[in-house]
Parts: sequence; structure tokens; C-alpha cells
Amino acid sequence: MTYQPKSEFLTVMLERGFVADCTDYEALDNALLNGVVPGYIGFDATAKSLHVGSLIQIMMLRWLQKTGHKPITLMGGGTTKVGDPSFRADERPLLTDAQIDDNIAGIKQVFAKYLDYGDGQSDALMLNNAEWLDDLNYLTFLRDIGRHFSVNRMLSFESVKSRIDREQSLSFLEFNYMILQAYDFLELNRRYGCMVQFGGSDQWGNIVNGIDLTRRVDDGQVFGLTSHLLTTSDGKKMGKTADGAIWLNAEMRSTYEFWQFWRNTTDADVGRFLKLYTEMPVDECDRLGALEGSEINAAKIILANAITTLCHGADAAAAAEATAREVFEKGGIGDDLPTVTLTAADLGDGISIVQLIVKTGLAKSGKDAKRLIKENGAKLDDAPLTDAGLMIDAAALASPIKLSAGKKRHALVQLDQ
Repeated sequence: MTYQPKSEFLTVMLERGFVADCTDYEALDNALLNGVVPGYIGFDATAKSLHVGSLIQIMMLRWLQKTGHKPITLMGGGTTKVGDPSFRADERPLLTDAQIDDNIAGIKQVFAKYLDYGDGQSDALMLNNAEWLDDLNYLTFLRDIGRHFSVNRMLSFESVKSRIDREQSLSFLEFNYMILQAYDFLELNRRYGCMVQFGGSDQWGNIVNGIDLTRRVDDGQVFGLTSHLLTTSDGKKMGKTADGAIWLNAEMRSTYEFWQFWRNTTDADVGRFLKLYTEMPVDECDRLGALEGSEINAAKIILANAITTLCHGADAAAAAEATAREVFEKGGIGDDLPTVTLTAADLGDGISIVQLIVKTGLAKSGKDAKRLIKENGAKLDDAPLTDAGLMIDAAALASPIKLSAGKKRHALVQLDQ
């Protein structure tokens, strides 16, 4: 991209490596220079938290606010009832209204850490598209909105085409999702003057639909700006590890595990992640990312502390780093490790070490736990664990025990007193 932006927001987006594509750089740049620009991202409530795969979009909204504009976080209370089919092999499970509301409550906790909400000109808005989607009249919607969509064009979008090419079923319910997302953009423009939709590059087709619908119905000019779908330098998708998603809510993934995820960043990703997920100056991100040997490990700690501070607070970051030092440098237990607390009823006459490894999340199944032990990857209180038949009783849990999978993943097991 050779465009040289004049606005602060677009300059930040391009310098820090956020942007995959934009519908009109120059027109968006001019709009950003001429007043406060509201921009939104929609998040369907499919879980009680977002994971780090969504963090790049959250940071885009944070930078939008930091540069004087207005972020809108749109909860998909309505669209979650349909489910986004983009690049999925099957239909999402349908959730009840109560489940969706519960998930939205959890997701709201994440945004409160990154954005300032209120009634000011650049204060963030938290909205729910159920407000305008739940009570739509079907026939009126078809006549007024549906007529602007070409099925031929909708079938050509890669997110749909790839599903059909693989001969995987695409329900009529899911096919409507892109129309509803486009309608969201139209409604946000009408109600709040929203001018930009952000999203991952996989949302390009849906975003363009909303831009086209707003132009056709209201003759309005709005824009789309997409971010890269991030993978690590070794090709892995951001957001998940061998033991599951790296959630942004502490009750779903401990702050220590969150911190450790970033501490384990590969050397080649340090500079890039510093630019995307922290607010450190670009020159400093580049300097830290260029370090080698033992020095790059210090940069990884800076990365982990900066990201954890934004998401969980400075105290949580400091505690996680202290635990890491205790565990890795001194061979101790550490106060902030993920902990499983068993009751006497859980324990009974004893519980197998294999069950404990699964309970702590160090393995997904008993089969995985047994393989971990067989391949000498498991430790009990820092000693190699070789007996998959070992039983743990109340006496063994008189004090907490530490279980380890490899060198970097640890958990505590304790008995509820």
C-alpha cells in the first residue's frame, strides 16, 4: 500500500500493520480529518468471552478512540440467533436467548478494559442489534431490504462459495446472515452516523454488502477497513493453543496462562505483536523485535507484561511475571498458577493422576494424558511422572501439588479444607 495518510488514525493503522484492505483510503482519510468519525465492529455472542484472535479488532477500536473518534461495539444479540457461516464447514449450534444474554454479559467485561464508555463525543457506545432485528416484519424487510441483494453475487463471495464447492450444506437461515449484517451497518449509519465498519479480512464480503446497501437505500457514503487474519510465524491461527482458546476473561483463562501465552511468542513475531497489541512507539517495537539470543527473551517479557496490563491490569501482569520467575528460575510453585480445587467428594478414596491431568487442562482427554506420561512429558512436583496408574489421595494433597506438561505449562491441585 503506497497511500500516505494525513489523519492520525489511518497513519497508526498503516504504520503498525493493522490494515489488510480499505474500500476508499482517501475518502476515509478526509472524513477522519474533518470531524469525529464513528466506527463499529460487530461481535456475535457465541461464547462468554472473546479470545485473543479478536484482540486485533479490539485494539483497532481502542486506537480509534485514542485518536479522537467514536468506537461502537455492537453485540450480536440478533445475528447470533442466525450464525455467521463465513468459512465454516458446518452450521453453528443455535443458542437460547438466555445463553446469548449470558454470553453478552461476559463479553462486555472485556470491552470495559479497552474502551471508555459514556455520553461524550468520542466516548464508546455499547449496542445490541437485537434492538432492531428482533422485531423486523419479514415481508416488509424482504420488500425494502432484500430486493437490493443479488443471490448470484452472494453466491460468489468466497465465504459462501467455499462451503458450496465442498458440497457442505448451507442453510437458508445462514444464507440470511450477510443480509442482516449489511442491515446493521445501515441502521447504525441512520441512528448514530456510523461511517466505518471494521473486521477481519474474512468479513470483507459482508462489509461491502453493508456499504452497498447504505448507498442504495439512503445514498450514504460509508467505508470498510479490514485487518489481517493473524497467524503466528509458524502458520498457526492466533487465539488457540493445544489446550484450548486463550480467552480474554480471567475466569475462563487465568491471567498467568494469558501472560505465559505471550511470553512464549516465537522470536520472529515479537516486533509485529508489540506493534499490534501494545501502545509502545513503533521504533521501540522494531528495536525489541530485532533483538537476538537471550535479549529477545527480555523483549518477550515486555510484550507479555504490556498486553496483560491492558487486558487484566498492572497488578495481574506483575503477579504473572513473579509466578513465572518462581516456577522457571527457582523451581517453586508460584502463587498465580492455574489451580484446581478438589472437595472430599471429588476425591473419594482417591483420584487417578490421569484424571487430574485432564481436570487441570494440561491434557484434553485421558488418552492424551497417558500419552504425555508415556512420552516423559509429565511431571509431578517437578519430578518425572512415569506411572499412569498412580492414585492421589487426601494424604498426597495435604499440601498443594504441581503438575507440569512439558517445560512451560503448569497447574496446581489442592484439597478444599
